Amino acid sequence: MARLAPALLMASVLLVTTCGVTACGGGSTGPVWTGATQGGPSASGGSSSPGTTASASTGAASTPSGSASASGEATPSPAATSAEWKTYTDPGKTISFDLPAQWIVQTAAPAEGASAGSLNIEVKTADGSFVAALKTGLPVASPAPCDSANARSYTVLNSVPVDLPFTDGPGVITPRFVFRVIQGYKFFGSFGLTGVATAAQDGKACQLMNIVPGPPGVGGYSFADVTEVTAPAPSARVAPLASFDSLAQASDYVHTSAKFADAQRMIMSLKFTPKN
Repeated sequence: MARLAPALLMASVLLVTTCGVTACGGGSTGPVWTGATQGGPSASGGSSSPGTTASASTGAASTPSGSASASGEATPSPAATSAEWKTYTDPGKTISFDLPAQWIVQTAAPAEGASAGSLNIEVKTADGSFVAALKTGLPVASPAPCDSANARSYTVLNSVPVDLPFTDGPGVITPRFVFRVIQGYKFFGSFGLTGVATAAQDGKACQLMNIVPGPPGVGGYSFADVTEVTAPAPSARVAPLASFDSLAQASDYVHTSAKFADAQRMIMSLKFTPKN
């Protein structure tokens, strides 16, 4: 895929930054995912935790189950996604999502402060590299006060509505898949679902939350690389955040990275199974 010319690339950055995490209008269309046609993974290459369901599927230009309606301000990453996919369902059959056939699903101990029976599901690539975690039963706290001295500039480079359950309330927005960059000693990017407004002023914030206030029985849930994003100190551990030397480089990543396209397609396919 050809890279965008610098002028067009920065224009795209500025457009999405202006839109933020609210719709800019325009028609609604479903996401179209282009599958890679060569070098695709084998449907038997992935593994899942015992007691889970993982069914394989193939096909290019396919739309994932539970797909979102994309507003005019942003669309799914145009990079090609993996050619073969499978569906993960947790043992309790409460959630499901699609993922590349060679990616691995592992269960972990519930997150600190999570309610009883909550999920903590980590997704990794075939070589064991962490991609994202799905966590449920999380407490959703009000944004902490932000001292202007600690606020950092942030930019929204991708923002697509998703059809997922949420509990409305003060500071709650319709759930979206987002890729946001916060500026520290570098530009640090994070992706995932969000359903809470960012406490920001003049384009700056102290933290970005990748969490959705879910309905009763689900609680707050996060399907993201990290649940909370702050600009790390030079001595802090950066991973799994992606780091960039410029906003243009971060925007190029959103447009051309196959791994990011796979992660976005996976997260946007999340479904909750209604309880009888």
